[in-house]
This record gives sequence, C-alpha cells and structure tokens, in this order.
Amino acid sequence: MTNEPAVTASPESLAEARSLLAEFPVVDGHNDLPWALREKAGYDIDRLDIAADQTGSLHTDIARLRAGGVGAQFWSVYVRADMAGDTAVSATLEQIDCVRQLLARYPADLRAAHTAADMEAARSEGRIASLMGAEGGHSINNSLATLRALHTLGVRYMTLTHNDNIAWADSATDEPGVGGLSPFGHEVVREMNRLGMLVDLSHVAATTMRAALDTSVAPVIFSHSSARAVCDHPRNIPDDVLERLPANGGVAMATFVPKFVLQAAVDWTLAADENMRAYGFHHLDTTPEAMKVHAAFEESTPRPIATAATVADHLDHMREVAGIDHIGIGGDYDGTAFTPSGLDDVAGYPNLIAELHTRGWSKPDLAKLTWHNAVRVLAAAEDVSRELTATRGPSIATLEQLDG
Repeated sequence: MTNEPAVTASPESLAEARSLLAEFPVVDGHNDLPWALREKAGYDIDRLDIAADQTGSLHTDIARLRAGGVGAQFWSVYVRADMAGDTAVSATLEQIDCVRQLLARYPADLRAAHTAADMEAARSEGRIASLMGAEGGHSINNSLATLRALHTLGVRYMTLTHNDNIAWADSATDEPGVGGLSPFGHEVVREMNRLGMLVDLSHVAATTMRAALDTSVAPVIFSHSSARAVCDHPRNIPDDVLERLPANGGVAMATFVPKFVLQAAVDWTLAADENMRAYGFHHLDTTPEAMKVHAAFEESTPRPIATAATVADHLDHMREVAGIDHIGIGGDYDGTAFTPSGLDDVAGYPNLIAELHTRGWSKPDLAKLTWHNAVRVLAAAEDVSRELTATRGPSIATLEQLDG
C-alpha cells in the first residue's frame, strides 16, 4: 500500500455524495484551526483570513468548508500537554477566545452552537454550527470548577488526555500510570455527565476507555480515532471497546490522519518522528522550519499514501463491530502534517462519501454517519444532564481528597 495512488470517484458517485451532504452535512468531530492560527499567526485573523483561500497555509477556510459539505464543526481548543497548571488553563481560554473571534467575524457562515437544537437551527439557516472541544484533561488543572467554567464558555466535549498521562487518567501514548482512571478521574466523568459535556475518549489508553465506559451514564464519543483491528496503533479503538458503544449510545468518529489509518504510515512516522527529534524539533511541530525538516526526510524516504479508501476501510469495520448508529467522522484537519490523498483538506469529504456510496452504503446510513449520529449523541448527553442536575449539585471533590 506504499505510495498508493488516489482512487477517483465517478462523477455519478460524487454527484450523489454532494446531494446527500447538501441535505445531511458532515458533523466533524475535530479540527485544530484555532491552534494553527495561534502557531502561524499569533491569532491575527487578518493575516490568516479564512474568508480567503488559505490553500498552502491551512487545511481549513470557509470556501473549502462549504465545498466539503461541512454543516457542523467541533473546533478543538487544544493546548499542548507540556502546558501544565495555570498555563494550560490560560492557553485554553485563549483558544476559546479565538473561536469566539471567528464566530464574531464570520456570522454569515458560522453559528455558535451549544446544543443539538442549535446544530439543527444552523443547518436550517445554511450556516456551519460551531462547537468547541477541549483536548486533554490538563486543560482543567485538576479542578472541577474549571471544568464547569469551560462548559459555561461553550465547551461541549473534553478529551480526557492528550499524548501524555495526567494525574488522573492514562494516555494511549504514555506508560501506564493509574491503570485507566483514578478515583478523581471517575469523578471527572461523573461531573461531565452532570454538565452535559461529552466524554471524549480519543487519545486515551484502552484501560481508560473501558474505565470511562464503566462510569459514564451518558454516551461517550471518540472525536478522532479509527479502528485498531484495521491499523494497529494505540491511538485507535480496540474491537472490545467498539462493541460496547451500542449499550452506551456513543459514537466513534473515524480520523483521517495517515499514521493512524495506514499501517505502512505508522512505521514511516516512527522514523520521521525520530528524525524530527534529531534536529531538535518536537515531532508534532508544524512550523515552517519544522516542515522543512519533514520535507527533506520525505524526499529521501517517500511516505506511504493513505486515500479515502483507506479511511473507508476503517468505517466499514467500525460499522460492522459497533453498528451504523455509532460511527461518525473526525478528520483532525490543521492538527496533522499529512492528510490522505483525496482527503487533502476540508473540501475532501465528498470523496469519502462517494467511496462509501460505491461500497453500497445507503443514503439513510450515510446520513447517520454524517449528521444524525453526532446530533443524537449531544442531545442524549443533554437529556442525562437534565436528569442528573435535578438530583445533585456540582461536585466539589478535589484530586487530593479522592486520590490522596
């Protein structure tokens, strides 16, 4: 599968895909545009105006969101895992402010959304529902009051970890720490349920996934993770976890990141990451200087190319294991250096839908994948929140009290 060429969808399949997306647009679970704006422009949205064509600078701009049939976007308010303590909280607030600036600047295209009803209203208005997701529990600095503050500001999911463990939860890409979730970690999940904030299990260890599913009484999500049985990467979801989603009601949103979906790309990425470190860069660095190092490595060692068909293989498997009601899409655009051929940027979603259409996916099934499942899961979390807030108040538990 190394350097596999893109498979071009037929005009008929693409026309079918675009017709479907006009009615049931994509809810994408994860886009890192705010972080890209921070890193590349210091949040100066005059310098990187997404009303203009940003091809070559960003994966995302308004015209390409429209071309891709995106109807709702969870904007990640990610901050790096090494931004600990108060620094992480402040940086997360800056990310939230960035999203709010985008909403204020582009009101004809973007609409703030805090609820499933807001998402449907945006669809009826022809605007892109804009939600926020915090990526990593380090953003709350071990404080349930901070968690509640993020929810008040509009954050509607929190990924429990990023790439590193935190005090109360284990990451997929770190050594085992607390064995999944600590007692305080379970309390975080319970408080998220009470708030109506979705528990996001992308990035977390399989033990953390299972522990969260044991505790959560609301549906969980995986905002950008694919199937481990198809590509054996720790960021992906094991089948035993996918099998639990129907009982939980949750949704696993397949990501497009080549190093998570194509096994040959996993191996190539390990070598590329080591090369980045050898030159003094963090392996996730996407600054121009770092990308020059990436480009030189790629010239000498061509990278394996994923395609829309690669992602479709994951969705086929996830559908078989979890069921059609429990899958979605989370591209991770502007959070990855490389993207699949045919899914190069946010304009590419019709190519994936066309690929699935050629594989026999029906219009009702595709509508669940793109729109209905994600809207349903947020509505279900809201229902659970109403029930829980009627019976208990905010948790004032602390890490020290519960974990010692």
